[in-house]
Amino acid sequence: MKKMMILAVMMVMTISARSAMPLGSSKNAMSYTAAKNEALFLSDKMAYELNLTDAQYDAVYEINLDYLMSVNGHNDAYGTWWNRRNTDLKYVLTAWQYEKFMDMSYFYRPLTWKNGNWTFNVYSHYSNRSHFYKARPKAYVSYKGGNNKKSDRFYADKKVNKPASTPTAKHGHSNNGKNMAGKSNSKKASTTAKHNDNNRHIAQNTTKNSGSGHFGGRR
Repeated sequence: MKKMMILAVMMVMTISARSAMPLGSSKNAMSYTAAKNEALFLSDKMAYELNLTDAQYDAVYEINLDYLMSVNGHNDAYGTWWNRRNTDLKYVLTAWQYEKFMDMSYFYRPLTWKNGNWTFNVYSHYSNRSHFYKARPKAYVSYKGGNNKKSDRFYADKKVNKPASTPTAKHGHSNNGKNMAGKSNSKKASTTAKHNDNNRHIAQNTTKNSGSGHFGGRR
């Protein structure tokens, strides 16, 4: 009888410990398969909106995959690994591409942690999850992650073909991925400008203090 009581107490303690597990634990890290599929969808839309070359598309997919595999919880979403993602993207994108990237919050801040789960913000703009604009990048098959654990100049020293000039601006897109004419007014323009200024301010603030200090991401 005493033995059974001890076992029961131990079971209760184990269940309580699991319930109290912090959100930033490795339990909340994305699996390789999940991160791979989310990185593909996100990168495909970035390739379309930012007019990426094939070489840029490969690099952007790698960078997005590394970011998603390194994030373990809400504190990591916009900490050290997000800063590293922004730095790497700045190396592989042209100035106008990076400027446009920052202007699009669903690209610039791709994750939201809500009620213990990840929300991928790109789906608020592209809800058709089966629609892709481009074929899969070569890196989708071969790359397993880890470049963001290497030198912070990894992509700076890598030759990536970039578009020679700024293309004609694309129209907005409906949730099903089809083109639609974008109408704007002065109030919307003012709000967008303010939002963009905030994004640029965040991008420039990439000091080490912005990280969560949790580095247990999957590799």
